[in-house]
Amino acid sequence: MKTTHPTPSRADPTSTRVLAALLERLERSSTAVDAQQYRSVVRRLADALGQAEPGAALDAVLAEFPAASQLYENLQYEHAGLCRSPLDPALAAEMQARQW
Repeated sequence: MKTTHPTPSRADPTSTRVLAALLERLERSSTAVDAQQYRSVVRRLADALGQAEPGAALDAVLAEFPAASQLYENLQYEHAGLCRSPLDPALAAEMQARQW
């Protein structure tokens, strides 16, 4: 009998890019944004980023959309620390966090 192992599903890069663009628009909006809509977009983007294949496509999305990059960094913090932040501000943030 053959044992099959499910392969983890990967997020569609186009969907990830669209969600990242939407989050960026919400972040930069000059008008009030509905909290439920914001949470929904963040939740869906977090799921997409969690399933995204590491590589050039993901790097391009994160480079283009700072809000998505910050969300990705927060999601990866446990494993990689401040992986997408410039070193000096990241080090300063780590030092400040340790002082608390």
